[in-house]
Amino acid sequence: MIRADWCDRNPLHVAPDLIGCSLIRQLNGETVRGIIVETEAYCPNDPACHAHRGKTPSNAAMFGPPGHSYIYFIYGMYHCFNVVTEAVDIGSAVLIRALELPHLPQGLEAKYSQQGKRVAAGPGKLCRTLEINRSQNTLPLIPQHQLWLEHRTAEFQKQLDQGQQALVQTTRIGISKAIEQPWRWYLKDSPSVSKP
Repeated sequence: MIRADWCDRNPLHVAPDLIGCSLIRQLNGETVRGIIVETEAYCPNDPACHAHRGKTPSNAAMFGPPGHSYIYFIYGMYHCFNVVTEAVDIGSAVLIRALELPHLPQGLEAKYSQQGKRVAAGPGKLCRTLEINRSQNTLPLIPQHQLWLEHRTAEFQKQLDQGQQALVQTTRIGISKAIEQPWRWYLKDSPSVSKP
């Protein structure tokens, strides 16, 4: 399991390091495991970061302990899941943008399960598939709360070290401020990335 102290770093380091790690969700007695294939970093002095203008009731989780969840609701329909980074009172996080799911949740509606490898290709789709919502906001990412992170497998790390897998670094998407910052990472050639 990834511990809180591992997340207590600059999000520009945590975001690429999370690629290849797993997000695990306990759902209706089933353990659903997704491989993180796309992330974005949001930093304290970043105009695109929700914490940029200070602490509010809606973004307070970003200022909480590292290794906790920050979940927000956008466009009146989508939840987005973030991993809080850095020390308490520093507002920063990493948005988990996409997962590759080796196995789909058993109770998933047919219209979604037909999407196959694309079922969690985007932050809103990811949360819909794993039933992540504001009820998990501020919670530590530990098994007791049915949502947690695990490190890359030794096999994945070996493939990365040997160049069989590669990360692509690019600008963030879906934002209107600080669009020039290359603070998005994704796993090259993954079919589950939201937008290559």
